[in-house]
Amino acid sequence: MENDRIKALRRLQAAKFALHDAALYLDSHPKCQEGLRYFREKRELVEKLTKEYEKEYGPLTAAASCAEERWDWVCTAFPWERGES
Repeated sequence: MENDRIKALRRLQAAKFALHDAALYLDSHPKCQEGLRYFREKRELVEKLTKEYEKEYGPLTAAASCAEERWDWVCTAFPWERGES
């Protein structure tokens, strides 16, 4: 289970990196239609992977917490407690 969580987090990190990289490219090429398409594609992927991750493993940020009964943000391990390197 922990291995699956790390794999999901790595996929999300890779997608976020690609999205950020596309944004940087578009800063200097704002009319590039292929760049805009790529940016939209990566933005959709980040949104999808974020929803999947948070559904399975909990919120990635405090703002993503759906706290109604209790503050669930502190109920999962913090990054330094997860044994990730």
